[in-house]
Amino acid sequence: MKITRNLAVAAIALMTAMNAAHAAKTGVTIGLQLEPPHLDPTSAAAGAIDQVLYSNVFEGLTRFGPDGSVGPGLAESWKISADGCIYTFTLREGVTFHDGSTLDAGDVVFSLDRARAEDSTNAQKALFENIDKVEAKGDTTVKITLKKPQGDFLFNLAWGDAVIVAPESIEDIKNNPVGTGAFTFGNWAKGDKITLVRNDDYWGDAAKLESATFKFISEPTAAFAAMMAEDIDAFYSFPAPENLASFEADPRFTVLSGSTEGETILSINNKQEPFDNLLVRRAVSHAIDRSAIIDGAMFGYGTPIGTHFAPHHPDYVDLTNFSNYDPEKAKALLKEAGLEDGFKTTLKLPPPSYARRGGEIIAAQLREVGIETEISNLEWAQWLEQVFRGKDFGLSIVSHTEPMDIGIYARPEYYFQYDNADFQQMIKDLSTESDPKKRSTALKKAQMTIARDAVNGYLFQLALTSVVNAKLKGIWENAPTQALDLTAVSWED
Repeated sequence: MKITRNLAVAAIALMTAMNAAHAAKTGVTIGLQLEPPHLDPTSAAAGAIDQVLYSNVFEGLTRFGPDGSVGPGLAESWKISADGCIYTFTLREGVTFHDGSTLDAGDVVFSLDRARAEDSTNAQKALFENIDKVEAKGDTTVKITLKKPQGDFLFNLAWGDAVIVAPESIEDIKNNPVGTGAFTFGNWAKGDKITLVRNDDYWGDAAKLESATFKFISEPTAAFAAMMAEDIDAFYSFPAPENLASFEADPRFTVLSGSTEGETILSINNKQEPFDNLLVRRAVSHAIDRSAIIDGAMFGYGTPIGTHFAPHHPDYVDLTNFSNYDPEKAKALLKEAGLEDGFKTTLKLPPPSYARRGGEIIAAQLREVGIETEISNLEWAQWLEQVFRGKDFGLSIVSHTEPMDIGIYARPEYYFQYDNADFQQMIKDLSTESDPKKRSTALKKAQMTIARDAVNGYLFQLALTSVVNAKLKGIWENAPTQALDLTAVSWED
């Protein structure tokens, strides 16, 4: 009798322990290398903001799916006028912000007018420049009138820069983001982590996770240790590709190897001497050995590119031959430019390992043709201040992870300061073109133009290699946008 009772007690204890272990898996901890500078996706270029907040906390009228398609978001439907200039959106009913206020058409008007205002700090303000006016037609109807037809307008509205915010909460949005998404903002321990909590009043399908914590681990060795110790459940875009084989051999983990929208480039300041000379930019492009960079910095993960366009896009053109590795040609071009003895410049690098590791390799390659670089390793906020906003750099390395963003080359004020009136007209014409064949032709011509002008050194398309607990399901393998969408992530029973 005593034995039976002891067995029963042991069984109960075991079941309790198992239930406790199961209960502990209602949340998730995700490792990220970069911490956001603040929490407003509508006023900064940092992709780290979207990684944490897009779709999870903030939503737009439309949204990206895991395959890159654009579908309904806060707008359940829309109609487009025959001339392509008027979009009438019907908002979902019963949607509330996390502070309890109701989403209505006025919030959409406020958000889009704020994004396109003259004093807007939105990093992608150009997405909204074709909007003529935004009007509320009742509580759930929004009419957007464009200056001219725009084939990619619904696509643009899915960007993190176009999420809908409320005027009541805008003052403190950088520290206390209030959106409509499946998770609410919990807290931010700066320098450490951000925690989100499930929104039980969400208008759509409720998140399966009760909470999500984003843990910021900048050092690749620390990321490896944290993952191996199972202190974190996944590391999104794992920063140490040399360790991926170890995870692949460990049954506790799954390695996801997908594609991103991230064109990794050697950014060139086109207005700074001597880079304002096309011959010099071409010399730089021929001094770069992409294969050595992909192998040395990324351990073979990455696809070579010769222009600013994703290789998985159907309109991609392989233009790597325009900037093939040819150091002798690079030296000849420098001589033609009057720089036979070379020159010195700066190479300012943000924190990601592809930039820091790639920077050392590129510096050595440039040195071989006579270009000496002074390397500065910057934190993300410093990079944004000095390079992106201040344009105080000669060279830099960064991955542009925004989807379909070749249009940035039509903005002379953009940080690499390429100013080509013909290219600007190409992008203007493209924005109003809806015929698929003509759009394809225009996109190919645009790719060719920036490759010939050697605007930047085009390196590789960033691969997305994430390490995930084998029991965690729903993490996107590919990254059609910068977001880490957790709305459908769950633990396997």
